[in-house]
Amino acid sequence: MRRPLDWLYRASAVLAALSLLGIFLAMMAQVVLREMGRQFPGADDLVAYLTVATSFFALAWTFKRGELIRVGLFIEKLPPGLRRWMEALVLSLAVALTATIAWFTFSDAMFSREIEEVAQGTVPFPIWIPKLAMPLGAGILCIAIAEELVAVLAGRTPRYVSAAAERTARGDFSAEV
Repeated sequence: MRRPLDWLYRASAVLAALSLLGIFLAMMAQVVLREMGRQFPGADDLVAYLTVATSFFALAWTFKRGELIRVGLFIEKLPPGLRRWMEALVLSLAVALTATIAWFTFSDAMFSREIEEVAQGTVPFPIWIPKLAMPLGAGILCIAIAEELVAVLAGRTPRYVSAAAERTARGDFSAEV
C-alpha cells in the first residue's frame, strides 16, 4: 500500500508544480503580449485558478514531508503515551475537517457544473473544471492524514515527525519559526 500512496502524493506534487509552471508561463505571456500591444484574454482568471490548484495539490506532499505549519508546543511536552493519543485525536479531527472540505468543495464544483456556471472574466470557461482542484487536493491530503493516523494508532512515529527530525539532525532549521 506504501507505493501507491507515495505515488499519489508525488503525482499531486507534480500537479502543483505544473500549476506553478502554468502561472509563470501565463504571466510571462502576458508581459510579452503587453509589450507587443496585445492582451492575453483570461490570463488573470487563469492565474487565480492555477494559484488555488498549486496550493491544494501541494498540501499532501508538504504534510508528509513535515513542512506544513504545525503548532507542537503543547503536544511535544507530553509524555510519549499521552502524546500518541493526543496526536491521534488531532489527526482524527484533521481527517474529519479535510474530508468535510473535500465533500463541500466537490459539491460546489458539481453544482457549478449542473448550472453551467462560467467564469465572469473575458473568457467564459466552465468554472467547475478549476474548482475540482480543491476537492482533489483536500481529498489527497485527507488520505495522507488518515495514513498518519493509522501509523500513530499502530504505535509508529508519524512520517511528518520523522522527516522534521531528520531535517533538524542535518542542521536544517529552515522549517523552524
